[in-house]
Amino acid sequence: MEVKGLVALVTGAASGIGRTYAIELLNQGAKVSICDIDITEGEKLAEELTMKYGKSQVIFSPCDVTDYPQFETSFQTTIAAFGQIDIVINNAGIMNDRFWELEVDINLNGVIRGTLLAQRFMGTDKGGQGGVVVNIGSNVSINPCVSVPIYSATKAAIVSLTRAFGDQYHVDLTGVKVMALCPSTTDSNSVPDIGKQLLSLRYKEAWSRDTSSIVPQKAEHVAKALIHILSTGKSGSVWMVENGEPPREVNFPKY
Repeated sequence: MEVKGLVALVTGAASGIGRTYAIELLNQGAKVSICDIDITEGEKLAEELTMKYGKSQVIFSPCDVTDYPQFETSFQTTIAAFGQIDIVINNAGIMNDRFWELEVDINLNGVIRGTLLAQRFMGTDKGGQGGVVVNIGSNVSINPCVSVPIYSATKAAIVSLTRAFGDQYHVDLTGVKVMALCPSTTDSNSVPDIGKQLLSLRYKEAWSRDTSSIVPQKAEHVAKALIHILSTGKSGSVWMVENGEPPREVNFPKY
């Protein structure tokens, strides 16, 4: 798939790695709908990118992925502006095991909502033209961190969701391909006070062990990995990108 001329909806796109995804998609010639709960930063970014890429290339849509009607409105707003949606990047996420119910609602339920909405608005069985969904996991999707067990669980669930919905059975039904990109820590993931994000302060020592050997990679590198899997990835595939190395597909045993 060549992304030039296609329309991408990106959640959590006002800041962090989501912002970098949006910029790289624009660099590749796509039109982008910046969807984020942070209206101030979202509108600011959209204005900035409009000046660089043109007002026909980018919009901002307020989007709380825990609010299904508002998430649905983001799809409708994007289609009204650009005529279609071809790519959905389910990127919005948080790491905060202390507020684990919200964490699950954003990280997992938000991805489920985004995937179902993508099938609804892009599905060939619903009158759409098909498309691609990329669900953003993490390196802990494959190798859980003992210090953030609930966060790890949400990211692991994204992989199973992607592998199931990415199966050819669902692609034949909807024309929507589903893949996952799992980055390790990037330089856009700041953790100002980890004690406020862990389920217990007792876990701080475990966090230190979990992160002692991590060297954050550049967000721009991960964004290029996104373009790579959009161009070459098969539905149901799961890709790791870590240590600034090229993305690699994760192979799972077949039973």
